[in-house]
Amino acid sequence: MEFILYLSQMIIPFLIFYIIGYGLLAKVPVYDSFIRGANEGLKTVVKIVPTLIGLMIATGILRASGFLDFIAGLLGQFSSAVSFPGTLVPLIVLRMFSSSAATGLLLDVYKEFGTDSRVGLIASLMMCCTETIFYTMSIYFMTAGIKKTRHTLRGALLATFAGIAASVILADLML
Repeated sequence: MEFILYLSQMIIPFLIFYIIGYGLLAKVPVYDSFIRGANEGLKTVVKIVPTLIGLMIATGILRASGFLDFIAGLLGQFSSAVSFPGTLVPLIVLRMFSSSAATGLLLDVYKEFGTDSRVGLIASLMMCCTETIFYTMSIYFMTAGIKKTRHTLRGALLATFAGIAASVILADLML
């Protein structure tokens, strides 16, 4: 176990020294390449800031307006038919937009139901089995300059619902 801890602490410095050493052996101007890459990364960050701000504002509005509770009430009636707790519907909706907002709701679920409850276990597994669809799509497509998303949203939603189903099945198997 100590070897694994030592290895995990040394892997990043090793990779950094390996990249620098390889660049020097290949006679690549390592520092200049690093500066160019950092400059391009900064330009990308500046390009995506408006999208990030928009997503954060939309998430805050959804949470503060009570719309998530309204959706939870509507969908909770149907979700109980498939043995999915209606209290987790807001978590699903927020998870598609913002991981940090979903984590805040996850902590609320833990406080109310506990981490070892069925609801807490499903919520934990669901956070691991799903992705922030709209955040990821907006950032990646905007950065790459893609205008037509084609089937990406349908595939992402299908994968999300598969992750939700898997979290319910796994939680039931574990309890």
